[in-house]
Amino acid sequence: MAAKHQYKIFNWLSLFLVGMLITPFISSCGKQNGASPKGLNIQYNVINLSPDMGPVNLFINFIQVNAAGNPFVFGVDGGYFYLPSVAVPFQFRLANTAATPVLALNRTDDLKSGAKYTLFITGSYSSLTPIFTVDTDFAPTTGRGKLRFVNASPSAIGGLDVYANDTLAFSQVAYKSQTKYVELPVGNYDLKITTTGSTNVLNDQPSVLIQDGRLYTLYTYGYTSRADSAAFNAAIITNR
Repeated sequence: MAAKHQYKIFNWLSLFLVGMLITPFISSCGKQNGASPKGLNIQYNVINLSPDMGPVNLFINFIQVNAAGNPFVFGVDGGYFYLPSVAVPFQFRLANTAATPVLALNRTDDLKSGAKYTLFITGSYSSLTPIFTVDTDFAPTTGRGKLRFVNASPSAIGGLDVYANDTLAFSQVAYKSQTKYVELPVGNYDLKITTTGSTNVLNDQPSVLIQDGRLYTLYTYGYTSRADSAAFNAAIITNR
């Protein structure tokens, strides 16, 4: 009887030890967006806005950061992820068998611990343009949120205006430019985007909820001269 009891205890201890060993392995395997190394804590977002570049992967110090089979696709906001390193270069490569390098960033001194950033990649494949934004800012006044605007539309070189509930919020924002955050009272907003000096609405975001303490970025991309998947469009990121 005693021997049988000891055998059960041995089996239980063996299972417990095996569980302790495999749990961290299982936990680490399905986390693309795990926490950064201690002290880094930098959240990064990549938004591919080049209609003819194709999907790309991000390599940092020649090691792929995004999960295999999950590239950055045109017009898709995949959300923030934690940077595993700030070693240069940051290199984007086509997500194909050739893995052709298409864009390299060789400075990371602007990246600060505990902050959030977005890199918009816009323009055509032959003339790619990065737009880098710092997505961390002072908290808005109680009862308000913050909104800013990024013009990443290559054909909007004459500037764009943004109206929030028919009130001009941003004016003459040139291509590749970004505004500062402005505070807005909480509530629902109809955000209309027009060419500067025109009343013709290029894009309408009819029901945008601005919440208390939140930060948002409205951005445009695509071409005003196109009517296909590369046509002018807009979207919103929640930065906080």
